[in-house]
Amino acid sequence: MRQVPEALAAALSAPVTSIAWLWRVVRADGVALGFTTHDRPLRIEGLDYLPAPGMVPSAVVETDGLDVEGLDVAGFLSSEAIRAEDVELGRYDGAHAELMLVDWSAPTAGKLVLMRGTIGEIVQTGNRFETQLKTAETVLARAPVELTTPECRARLGDARCGVDLAKYQRQVRVVEVVEAGEVRVDREDPDALFSYGRLRPLSGRAAGTDFGIARSIGDTLMLDDDAYGLAPGDRLILRQGCDRRWATCRERFQNGDNFRGEPHVPGRDAVLRYPGL
Repeated sequence: MRQVPEALAAALSAPVTSIAWLWRVVRADGVALGFTTHDRPLRIEGLDYLPAPGMVPSAVVETDGLDVEGLDVAGFLSSEAIRAEDVELGRYDGAHAELMLVDWSAPTAGKLVLMRGTIGEIVQTGNRFETQLKTAETVLARAPVELTTPECRARLGDARCGVDLAKYQRQVRVVEVVEAGEVRVDREDPDALFSYGRLRPLSGRAAGTDFGIARSIGDTLMLDDDAYGLAPGDRLILRQGCDRRWATCRERFQNGDNFRGEPHVPGRDAVLRYPGL
């Protein structure tokens, strides 16, 4: 049961309410933003919560029980603090978010945190957006133990993998944005070297965001998404990727001891064979 601050409890029971909703959002790059349904800015714990009339309580829907899908959130990009360009670049994907209540007449008297979670992928149509706030209940949807897989279950460079990513990245510049999702750079590398890797712009409109690389051929990179914000001359960091196969782990990264898969376990076809086949 949530502990309601005494001052906030008094405001909730008052004949005329002075309750406001708060959203606190912390992006992956460390930028923190605050929004409130109150018609004036509120400063709480060093953060300014700006009026955002589109983020009203009626825009948040929570189903009964432990809904592993989290919360559906809808609103409008009415605040100047949220730029449509930043949404398009994915700066808010995976951001940490908190929904709270506060007494706007005494904002420093305490707040009530109703829910926490991470923001999923944002779908934008015009100036309207929809997303999901994935709460802690989503953990219940995960399998309690790992399943056997022929591919590695670690992520390249994480604690279980142990590969030093600094050895497998380099800086390049954009030469041409050929079309949506396809970029040419000023260096040619062996085919597939950066397939499944990452691209991070160091300059230009998209600086600080990440793009997934689906495939690399020579000096051409095919991205998972549109190359939004990239332009000729932008500096990039390219990081090699991993297809999670045993041969790649052993031969390219010399990391076979940390391979987190079972490439030699017989598959379903072997189990279903009749004797003598």
